[in-house]
Amino acid sequence: MSSQLKTYLTPEEYLAIERKAEDRSEYFNGEMFAMSGASRRHNLIVTNIVREISQQIKGKPCEVYSNDMRVKIPATGLYTYPDVVVVCDEPKFEDEYIDTLLNPVVIIEVLSDSTEKYDRGQKFAHYRGIESLAEYMLVAQDNFKVEQFTKRSDKQWLMTEKGSLEDEIKLISIECVLQLREVYDKVTLP
Repeated sequence: MSSQLKTYLTPEEYLAIERKAEDRSEYFNGEMFAMSGASRRHNLIVTNIVREISQQIKGKPCEVYSNDMRVKIPATGLYTYPDVVVVCDEPKFEDEYIDTLLNPVVIIEVLSDSTEKYDRGQKFAHYRGIESLAEYMLVAQDNFKVEQFTKRSDKQWLMTEKGSLEDEIKLISIECVLQLREVYDKVTLP
């Protein structure tokens, strides 16, 4: 019987490796986890969402990022890459590299077979530890379905689900409205 020793990394070691890497990895509890590529549908949905939010936040003190903006959850130590992240007012970053955001207001994940369980469960549990986070949205890529979780003043999360191209999602924290028809523009379902 052979046993392999796991190498545990500090957050600083992870960031040093990640900043030089061609492929992205998440980090949690001393371990790095490689991220897989995204499908055509996934990329179209992310692009559509970023386009719609970008147009609506022009002139507002908010910024929208897709895929490559790393977010750290200080409460749990997870480093991750949401599909779409929005920050308002003054963005706060972990260090002088300005590549690890600490205070997102909105996080959006596009679901896939390999990530859906994690995005709904453990990852959302991590995200709930972000004090600034007001809204979390899960977007299906195999049917027209969007689930929005909004943090109430009592820190409870309220879920709203939409499933028709005629529906819209109101992102109250950033004063944006996403039409599902626009979210799924040019997306062909399986």
